[in-house]
Amino acid sequence: MQAAVVPTLGAKLEIQQLPVPEPGPGQVLVRMEASGLCHTDIHAAHGDWPVKPTAPFIPGHEGVGVIEALGPGASVHRVGQRVAIAWLGSACGTCSYCLSGWETLCESQQNSGYSVNGAYAEYAVADDRYVVTVPDAVSSFDAAPLTCAGVTTYKAVKVSNLRPGETAVIVGIGGLGHLALQYAKIFGGRVIAVDLEDAKLDLARQLGADEVVNARTTDPVEAIRALGGADVAISLAVSPRAFEQAYGSLRRGGRLVCVALPADDAMTVPIFDTVLSGKSIIGSIVGTRKDLQEVFDLHAAGRTEVIAQPRKLIEVNDCFEEVLSGRVPARLVFQF
Repeated sequence: MQAAVVPTLGAKLEIQQLPVPEPGPGQVLVRMEASGLCHTDIHAAHGDWPVKPTAPFIPGHEGVGVIEALGPGASVHRVGQRVAIAWLGSACGTCSYCLSGWETLCESQQNSGYSVNGAYAEYAVADDRYVVTVPDAVSSFDAAPLTCAGVTTYKAVKVSNLRPGETAVIVGIGGLGHLALQYAKIFGGRVIAVDLEDAKLDLARQLGADEVVNARTTDPVEAIRALGGADVAISLAVSPRAFEQAYGSLRRGGRLVCVALPADDAMTVPIFDTVLSGKSIIGSIVGTRKDLQEVFDLHAAGRTEVIAQPRKLIEVNDCFEEVLSGRVPARLVFQF
């Protein structure tokens, strides 16, 4: 099979011909149809984060494909089903987090394309319990970005406790932000989109943003406060300054939801304002299997639109450069 491999951290990916993997106990073999490119894949390949993956490895955690074989004991899914391989490759299933609906916080979890090989390949093996069935009404092309960008932002809106009529600020309108905006609208929010590029803000308007703010030409804190301030601010831009601006835009009682993971991971927060204004800072990682199924169901019902461009796996290094340069409107998806 053809696979994109990180040979050593920081090196360009190599397109290699590898044996098709055999599904082990409790695993399924998936023939990939589509795999989205997430910024996390770039961080993984570059070794940007404190806990680094072990090279060589195959990135990718937005994989969608058809099950071709079952390993011993795999009984949740069947051959021929179309499933998604998400960031949460597996969890222990028995700790307090797993048992209370927070499996994404499990300290024993394995992550697709990071601690175990992922979906940048024609075939991938995955835990039968943790792949998620894709409805017939959702194309593999659309399902790929929904598998991470979708479920991550859906969960962020959920944990923000956004209520109908409240104002939600979405900072960063890209692969994640264009979906976060739509989920905030579904939850009944008034949405202000913030980005540095007019093209991204034009996209935000098309997707239903009530107001837009260009943070390159305008002080976003002042602009958002002039619009009444934010009840919720969801920060998806990989810049500590963007997090601080999102916090500064909050009204009393506002909630900042931190999602993006900048390589420089420190931001400054005023303690007096946090306490006296009753503000909250919430960390939100990807959603659970149940959250992903809800994301797929919303898309199948026609409630969301995925903005993505197709690419070939052999273009992977050029695609990384596209993402880093900011030239991508929303998401890139490798098609097999």
